[in-house]
Amino acid sequence: MEKAKKIRKLSGTVVSKGGLQTIVVKVDRVKKNVKYQKQFTVSKRYHVHDEKNQYKLGDKVSFVECRLKK
Repeated sequence: MEKAKKIRKLSGTVVSKGGLQTIVVKVDRVKKNVKYQKQFTVSKRYHVHDEKNQYKLGDKVSFVECRLKK
């Protein structure tokens, strides 16, 4: 029996237009230091497919993780 893969849903802000149908989304997460309990922000940039070219800079978007489309 195979395990079902967990689908990751992410949300962030559009920071640039990567190409014709690609946008770059910055996702911020809050992490906590184990020893000192201080919270800090970690951000990562994802390239997301935008088929209709409807998103502009600064828009809030949500997307799901999937295989690379070629």
